[in-house]
Amino acid sequence: MIELNHVTFRYKGISEGGVYDLSLKIRGGEVVLLCGASGCGKTTAARLINGLIPHYYKGELTGSVTVNGRDIAQTELYDLAGVVGTVFQNPRSQFFAVDTDGEITFGAENIGMPPKEILARKNAVAGAMQIEKLLGRSIFGLSGGEKQIIACASVSVLSPDIIVLDEPSSNLDCEAIEKLKDIVAQWKSQGKTIVIAEHRLYFLRELADRMLILENGRITKELNAEEIKKLTNADTENLGLRPMTLPEIHGSHQNTDIQGDVLLLEDFRFTYKDGKHGINIPRLELPANRIIAITGHNGAGKSTLARNICGLERKCRGTLTMNGKKLKAKARLRHCYMIMQDVNHQLFTESVRDEVMLSMTDKSLNDQQKADAILAQLDLTEYADKHPMALSGGQKQRTAIASGIASSKPILIFDEPTSGLDLAHMKQVSDQLKKLRDMGKTVIVVTHDHELIRSCCDHIVRLENGCAAENCPLGE
Repeated sequence: MIELNHVTFRYKGISEGGVYDLSLKIRGGEVVLLCGASGCGKTTAARLINGLIPHYYKGELTGSVTVNGRDIAQTELYDLAGVVGTVFQNPRSQFFAVDTDGEITFGAENIGMPPKEILARKNAVAGAMQIEKLLGRSIFGLSGGEKQIIACASVSVLSPDIIVLDEPSSNLDCEAIEKLKDIVAQWKSQGKTIVIAEHRLYFLRELADRMLILENGRITKELNAEEIKKLTNADTENLGLRPMTLPEIHGSHQNTDIQGDVLLLEDFRFTYKDGKHGINIPRLELPANRIIAITGHNGAGKSTLARNICGLERKCRGTLTMNGKKLKAKARLRHCYMIMQDVNHQLFTESVRDEVMLSMTDKSLNDQQKADAILAQLDLTEYADKHPMALSGGQKQRTAIASGIASSKPILIFDEPTSGLDLAHMKQVSDQLKKLRDMGKTVIVVTHDHELIRSCCDHIVRLENGCAAENCPLGE
């Protein structure tokens, strides 16, 4: 079904992230998991299979890639559309329509499928994936996780023989990951060949037929289905991988009165144009100088709350009381720094170092020295002179986090800071958040990452339908 024969690929202008003398055979109907540290080559391997290399991403390619008997290098991307379907880490990069129905059916329309069949497939997929509530919605009004589910639906409508997923769970909550697991199981039962590049492993424990661990563009270890199921958390820790079980998170409802300084949110109300989605928080007390996790299902209002705390939504008339001062939206912009979920929106400069220096509000002659120290803490020294857009998803995320650290603002808000990060770099982010807390910063983290919450957060706020359903210290 899929064969890579002594493939070496180096990206043009980038020394890291390719593959080297990679040989791999994947049989029809297999579910193969590609894992390893950020930049290990798993995304490159996925791009070789779906044809984005060499047709979109340019570089030096040797060896051969054959998919369903087709030489990828000699097959145009449009000829592969019905054979290989892809779900990217950032679903926005693959959207063509502005509404969910149009996006789900775009691929089928593009290859000339009859309208009645398109409609039947759309309805069948929506029912199987339980996403009827997402139909008829604007793409721009969806959460990151909802966009990812729509991307899966658009691929499912085409029903290709091979499906490639690149970090599909990175923006999903636990409930949505369970849906994704069901989708993958359904595809597997249909005999689809599935290749998944992932850091989160627990939801694939019972589905993966093989696990390939990559390092520096090479396969260093291969496990079969039985070996995967026997992996303990100690085993994955030794392999540098995230655990095979989901850590449980419990709020402590004992002594819920906040000790010390408090951030008081009042009348935080905001509604999107559809009149259905937004936040409604009359009053919420948060502990200052702590790490606060904002959790909840996709679409619960987590990112919306973060944007309103920062003052990015002018129509939110709420106030944040800090150190006895009431701050409206404009004032909050001066006190808060936000690292967005899609970091591509906040990378502006020509180099990683310049990106960090741009965020420094406390200017001095030692800016470059300070920037380099921050980059070293996040394993980014070797990329200091690289263009941010030339980095992998995880490296971009760390660059944005470095910019947040460089800011001298008292409230730092991180929207899914460990999205797409491996175990080692998740721990680095956790350590940096704790350092920020110890510096006296208030750190607010919008996250689905249970491992991150367990490793560093002091307090948890859980949202449901835009309201604070839980607000308490984090229990043991």
